[in-house]
Amino acid sequence: MVSKSSVVEIFTDGACRGNPGPGSWAVLLRYRGQTKTLSGTEFQTTNNRMELMAALQALLALKKSCCVLLSTDSQYVQKGITKWLPQWEQRAWRTANKTPVKNSDLWKQLAEEAKRHNIQWAWVKGHSGHPENDQVDAIANKALDAMMHRITPHFRKKR
Repeated sequence: MVSKSSVVEIFTDGACRGNPGPGSWAVLLRYRGQTKTLSGTEFQTTNNRMELMAALQALLALKKSCCVLLSTDSQYVQKGITKWLPQWEQRAWRTANKTPVKNSDLWKQLAEEAKRHNIQWAWVKGHSGHPENDQVDAIANKALDAMMHRITPHFRKKR
């Protein structure tokens, strides 16, 4: 059995203003009491791409193979990686309806990175008072606000 102290805890979130529209992703990594956050933005994207990008960037940040507990508020990511992915691969990246899998570029990268680790994929309800999920949501939105300020000088977030 793996001790909790040897598990990397990861919390991810994606955000989008419009869908598609400007978007961002955020990650919180925790290992043995140490935390690190990451975030990024894209000018034109979708919420699902940002959720996937968060998970991918989290795994890319790990320097060696790890035991990971990755928590996401995206059922798209959690179900995609744990249930749908094997079927997509078998069908040459086609859905059951024979249409191309959306975001297959990111899914392929995520699947490859996931092979390096022993990962438990957990879904948490978003915007429900989960401290780490709330934290990555805030980080993603802060990154998105900063990008919007850079690209639109008169942009002001209304509170």
